[in-house]
Amino acid sequence: MPTPTELHERVRAWIDDDPDPGTAAELTDVLTRARAGDAGAEADLADRFAGLLQFGTAGLRGRLGGGPARMNRAVVIRAAAGLSAHLWRVLGAAPTVVIGFDARHGSAVFARDTAEIVAAAGGRALLFDATCPTPLLAFAVRQLEADAGVMVTASHNPPRDNGYKVYLGGRASDVAGRGVQIVPPADAEIAAAIAAVPSVAAVDRSEESARANGGSISIVGPELVDAYVAAAIGSGGDAAATPAGLRIVLTPMHGVGGAVATRVLAEAGFENVTLVAEQAEPDPDFPTVAFPNPEEPGALDLAIATARAAGADLIIANDPDADRVSIAVPAGDGWRQLTGDEVGALLGEYLGSRTETGVFANSIVSSRLLERIAADHGLEHRTTLTGFKWISRTPGLVYGYEEALGYCVDPDRVRDKDGITAGLAIARLAEESARAGRTLADLLDDLARRHGLYATAPLSVRMADLADIPAAMTRLRGQGPATLAGSPVTSAIDLAGGGDLPPTDGLVYLTESGDRVVVRPSGTEPKIKCYLEVVLPVTGEVAPVRERAAERLARLSTDIAAAAGIG
Repeated sequence: MPTPTELHERVRAWIDDDPDPGTAAELTDVLTRARAGDAGAEADLADRFAGLLQFGTAGLRGRLGGGPARMNRAVVIRAAAGLSAHLWRVLGAAPTVVIGFDARHGSAVFARDTAEIVAAAGGRALLFDATCPTPLLAFAVRQLEADAGVMVTASHNPPRDNGYKVYLGGRASDVAGRGVQIVPPADAEIAAAIAAVPSVAAVDRSEESARANGGSISIVGPELVDAYVAAAIGSGGDAAATPAGLRIVLTPMHGVGGAVATRVLAEAGFENVTLVAEQAEPDPDFPTVAFPNPEEPGALDLAIATARAAGADLIIANDPDADRVSIAVPAGDGWRQLTGDEVGALLGEYLGSRTETGVFANSIVSSRLLERIAADHGLEHRTTLTGFKWISRTPGLVYGYEEALGYCVDPDRVRDKDGITAGLAIARLAEESARAGRTLADLLDDLARRHGLYATAPLSVRMADLADIPAAMTRLRGQGPATLAGSPVTSAIDLAGGGDLPPTDGLVYLTESGDRVVVRPSGTEPKIKCYLEVVLPVTGEVAPVRERAAERLARLSTDIAAAAGIG
């Protein structure tokens, strides 16, 4: 722990090296107050200088502000320099890096800094000319045969955050040509290269160096969007646009996916699409939602109000960078938001009926129903660790999903979750069902009758004190639950021990009645997450079985929360 004097010297040195006058002034103000004896300012400095924002498999993600433990130009410049150095080391030649950005505070500047650094080092930077959704960047890595991709976004995090996601392409990836998110050891290697950057002043971003080293910055324009739209329309086995009468309400949740998603739907034949007016344009402050995440309670309230007014048949809700999608359908006098696993199962059945060979994959925290669906269609199935960085690496993948609203329906073109193409696939399935006089809810009931009812629910607890997260995991490892929902626990698996999957911080409990609970810390937010699943046979009507499943899920939630000390 540094003394106040030592900390203040570190702060002063950081300010002198900060390329952003805004964050430099912000830190200067905090430092001045700390030197005057303000205990709150002193604590703020200690938090901002607790260490450099860590680069991991999710890249960088954190709160905007001055200091090494925040997202800012100084941190991003170091990250870009480290990534460029890593690519040069791996390739032994000039890398090509495609760079996209969303509409969050700072995103455009962070992207421009990255392009300048890549070019000054002699690389080829391909910079989007405007904001873009994350799936478009993932598509561009493969389409443009780039060695890496950088997407500046914090996805569905609060407005105060931003992030820096890295993809590796053909020459730089362990999986040739895939354009997938990084996994170990690439994350540690890039982190080491970032740590080796001595200062921002030491990082060259000049046009003169770019010219001298043969580097360049080229603009990625509308032609890439055109290519993505054409590919999206051909995804899911339905290449032709057909007239569709389905009435859709679409919300981009104040993000950057609205224009592309609307165009994809329209060119696929869905012209009766109503945007949620209050959320249609990009806004980095996300003023109409507490959290810009379709999973959060209340996030779909405006979409539901719009759907009622429009007499809609379907709600498609993307998160701000459009890599996730939530679906809601009419239910009686109201609306029912489908779970991520329900949408995952529907897409699995839809794509399974159109696929002759290949592999389905979903994460260990997602429903086991997908394995049954794959087998029913003569397809293989794989279970992976949480996150698309693992799902996308499945050999022979034709469809993958995770319960947190992420779906990959066209892995040959976008090897990542894509809320735009998944939304289109659901719209096509809903239209096809409507023409047969059926609904998506009917299709879910069909799956329950065929395979049993697989009901899932999340328990997600946001922690004010980050130390409470490892404490809860330690408590469970020391004394896990003996029973859950009245059924004996027959298996307790510590995923830190590896087994069939790479080691990770997680616990899996299986009960005698077939229930399953998975517990893990969130990789991107200060949360501990529990994933609950019950499986019940269906011999008659599905509705009463759903009621019993809901009751059992509630008991599982109460029991695991008590065992972890988070209730």
